[in-house]
Amino acid sequence: MKLFDSELKIMEVLWEQGSLPARDIVDVLSTRIGWNKNTTYTVIKKCIEKGAIEREEPNFLCKPLISKDEVAQSETEQLIDKMFGGSSELFFSSFLKNQGISEEDATRLAKMIKEAK
Repeated sequence: MKLFDSELKIMEVLWEQGSLPARDIVDVLSTRIGWNKNTTYTVIKKCIEKGAIEREEPNFLCKPLISKDEVAQSETEQLIDKMFGGSSELFFSSFLKNQGISEEDATRLAKMIKEAK
């Protein structure tokens, strides 16, 4: 599932706080980023249409249907497919070339790779 940045802002609130009435999401995002009620409701509606949120009554209760890990995995897969032809090796190579890595991080990554085999 592809979520746009605006939809991720809604999801972040729900992942942090759990199911919330839409009016509470409005309050949070108004304070955080200055969104108005109409903007927030429009983006909530888009998330519902995509199946990322379920709306329940009473009070237009919004419940997340996907986890942050699921979205992160999907976004990572899309990035690797789009920018690196689906090659994890090319992705890691590019990351290491551009970001560098500490000895401590390299040791942890090597352990994770070994455990994933």
